[in-house]
Amino acid sequence: MPADQSTPTPSFSDLVRVFARIGVLSFGGPAGQIALMQHELVDQRRWVDQGAFLRALNLCHLLPGPEAQQLATWIGWRLHGTRGGLAAGLLFVAPGALVMLGLSLLYAVAAGVGWFAALFLGIKAAVLAIVAQALIRIGKRALGTRFKLGLALAALVLLSVAGAPFPLVVLGAAVIGALVGTRRPEWLGAHAHAADLVIQPPKRRLAAQTALTVLVWLAIWAAPMVLVAATLGTHHVLWDIGTFFSRLAVVTFGGAYAVLAYMAQAAVEHYHWLAPGEMADGLGLAETTPGPLIMVTQFTGFLAAWRAPAPFEPWLAALLGAGLTTWVTFAPCFLWIFACAPWMERLERAERLQMALAAITAAVVGVVANLALWFALHVLFGGALSSFDWRAGVIAVLAALMLFRWNRGVIEVLGVSALAGLVLAQV
Repeated sequence: MPADQSTPTPSFSDLVRVFARIGVLSFGGPAGQIALMQHELVDQRRWVDQGAFLRALNLCHLLPGPEAQQLATWIGWRLHGTRGGLAAGLLFVAPGALVMLGLSLLYAVAAGVGWFAALFLGIKAAVLAIVAQALIRIGKRALGTRFKLGLALAALVLLSVAGAPFPLVVLGAAVIGALVGTRRPEWLGAHAHAADLVIQPPKRRLAAQTALTVLVWLAIWAAPMVLVAATLGTHHVLWDIGTFFSRLAVVTFGGAYAVLAYMAQAAVEHYHWLAPGEMADGLGLAETTPGPLIMVTQFTGFLAAWRAPAPFEPWLAALLGAGLTTWVTFAPCFLWIFACAPWMERLERAERLQMALAAITAAVVGVVANLALWFALHVLFGGALSSFDWRAGVIAVLAALMLFRWNRGVIEVLGVSALAGLVLAQV
């Protein structure tokens, strides 16, 4: 699809250069990343008009996966087709993936060293405050009615008390939203977006193109898993990593914070890849890198393969685990965009879909609240209510003051908290 006539179409080399810059500077989570693209691509260069940008963002909110990375992919696709989408999406992810790989290696090598453990005590306590901030921000945006507040509370109870699976909670919220929204749309405060009419290909031709796109990207998504099954078998840790994170890629509505509780539950309690505190460490590392916060999945895959490396050396197994995790996490993002973007205007008029999305967004607040409780239990109490860690408590309060009262940035908060961890470890 070509860019609007009123907007200039950049050369492919200009697109690569600008998205390389965005990829390196995309700190601050999805809000900061979307704001950066708004400034660089809409306000400054006018490559995409404001209406198209917002409609694409609405589409990305409908899809599982990191919305900022998918928005970058859509913009690249709109400007230069498939190769533009690939370039923009990959450049948005690559810098953070490389940094995360280096940090994961450092973490695996230095784990158990006294100063390193003290450093991450501070980081974990800061992450608790960061998740609390995310919970408040998401709640203010998503819980505009009493019904949506009820959905959030129900999700929290189902996850924390009943132990319900995360995908089931998301699916249930979607069904409730689709059913309730048709009779009581005011309960969800949602409506279908009225997009401008755009000349589109006939439905039959568009459907054929979409089917071909889906088949190609399903093959790309599955290719490394076929190789793992053929060479290592389906009982190897790499197979477990690939299948788990492939499932995760389908249910990652609501961003990294929402899906982290589900990932932690499986990685810690089912697969035993990580200790409970290490999941908070991983999110702390992801907060310090550019790109999507969902990059924490790479940290998990790295450590899982590092600790069960046979028949490889640990470093090689870890590289394969990190690479496979990144592949199965982000390949579906390209599938969703390349398959759905041509249907964007039609999707925005799908009222039930909009209502389902509004319900999912409300339930995600409960999911993030469950994550905050899980982190608090393991960071402040080590998993047992009788063993309060006063050092972690002091640092968490300091981090909360920096975030909520003094409005300091996440990187600064993590740095100060890590330093505080080193200092308090000597007490």
